[in-house]
Amino acid sequence: MSPDSNAAVRLDKWLWAARFFKTRSLAAAAIDGGKVHLNGTRVKRGRLLQVGDEVSIRKGPYEYRIRVQVLSEQRRSGTEAAALYEEFPDSRRRRETLAEQFRIQAVTGVGETQGRPSKRDRRKIRRFKGRD
Repeated sequence: MSPDSNAAVRLDKWLWAARFFKTRSLAAAAIDGGKVHLNGTRVKRGRLLQVGDEVSIRKGPYEYRIRVQVLSEQRRSGTEAAALYEEFPDSRRRRETLAEQFRIQAVTGVGETQGRPSKRDRRKIRRFKGRD
């Protein structure tokens, strides 16, 4: 992939082009909300990004730490978007560990509730509490 002719690209445009966010407005909202840091500092959405910059992106429970490899303002396929950056190994390892924990939690049903108690369950609760 050849870099764009621009020497720098707006941060929100690049995050959108690299497919971290589905729309530019979502990318801008994440930047404004403090979920994106450039070289360790909180920045505004119009900040110009350059090759070699380190970007930290927080999406839900996951955090991506990446280094910018190529600048692009155009959104392309996922494989081409993945070539725009390089993720740090420790960041990838933390995300994969967290994803595995979520998978295990979903399989075992830990923290899962069944909703409101049924009439039978309510009767059992009242008996247990000694109110019946």
